[in-house]
Amino acid sequence: MTQPARDLEPARSARDLYGVELRRQRQLAELSLERLSDIVNYSKTHLHGVETGERLPLPPISEKLDVAFGTGALFQGLWGAVKREHTPRRFDHCLELEARAARIQEFGASLVPGLLQTEAYMRALFTAGEAGMSPREIDGLVADRLGRQEILRRDCPPDFWWILGEAALRQVVGSPAVMRGQLAALLPLVTTRHSTIQVSPFEADACALMSGTLILLTLPDNSTTMYQEGAGYYGEVIDDREAVTRHVREYDLKKACALSPRESAALIETMLEKCEPCESPGT
Repeated sequence: MTQPARDLEPARSARDLYGVELRRQRQLAELSLERLSDIVNYSKTHLHGVETGERLPLPPISEKLDVAFGTGALFQGLWGAVKREHTPRRFDHCLELEARAARIQEFGASLVPGLLQTEAYMRALFTAGEAGMSPREIDGLVADRLGRQEILRRDCPPDFWWILGEAALRQVVGSPAVMRGQLAALLPLVTTRHSTIQVSPFEADACALMSGTLILLTLPDNSTTMYQEGAGYYGEVIDDREAVTRHVREYDLKKACALSPRESAALIETMLEKCEPCESPGT
């Protein structure tokens, strides 16, 4: 059942203004949420969330709404304001979906995905990538990411499938000792009842995914949403059916061209043997 809408305050936030205008244009066009969902190819749930200010109007929905309503670039302009307002928190919606997902598939081109990272690995990443942050702030980021990993220890966890680019195994993060711990932590998850890890070797053909990260989140109702990020652009959560279908196919092709789980484990073990921990002189 659709939940009653909360009171929106357009003067308070761009997100509320967007929701008010979406509802107004839909009512002017005498369209139900179901009918608008068919027109713009976004789920009724997502549209209702945008109207009530509970979800961000994720691209390319703004362009599709402008076409559907004949509003020029109205919604595209509103999205620009929403984006400036919410850029630092774009990953939050991905985390919300992750917590509810029945299946999570992820590709990481050059870094070990967050759900697989050891504490030492993620601390080294945050220290290198968040210049100027205090140790206390780094501790907070580490705690948040470790909290995400509770999903791995549920009584009934999601089905996980990770594909790691070979570069993620070879790129030293922190120190050789940190990498040794990280590689060792991957091995028990290569093949389990709920998890599979494959490595995409350097010899595999180039593909659209190799420039960043892709996460496919399938909910219990079998709907799939994706999160994608890469060098030079902020991450986005997208549930446009055409875009998701295209990326699911790209992921499946990457999976088919990756090493088998057994071969992947062998490569990780080889890298582990080569990655000696740092030792202080005289020890």
